[in-house]
Amino acid sequence: MTFWETITGSDLTREYKAFEVRAEALPADYQEAWGQIKLHLTPYGDFTGRNLMPILDGALGLLEETAADGQSVHEVLGGDIKGFCAALAGGEGSRDYRDRWREQLNRNVARKLGRLGG
Repeated sequence: MTFWETITGSDLTREYKAFEVRAEALPADYQEAWGQIKLHLTPYGDFTGRNLMPILDGALGLLEETAADGQSVHEVLGGDIKGFCAALAGGEGSRDYRDRWREQLNRNVARKLGRLGG
């Protein structure tokens, strides 16, 4: 990865498009599950989403393998895709972008109040 790719995110775009091509080869119910996985993993991403790429790759690989084995998507993921995604991202209660922004805001407010009170 070059500096330019890092700054522009072109490497992420290329990788994401490759994921979508792979997902198009899946059966319809797996494609729907893939869409749900992307939706539920997004809040766990950092500003660029770079931290999610290995997780998305692994999830898509799981879907590809189980589809090839003839398993149903429900057998693989169960009925709780949101819980599955939370487990992939580090478990229920993992920090998402809102938590990180809230903590940053609280630190900034505390710092400002400390200056006013001192």
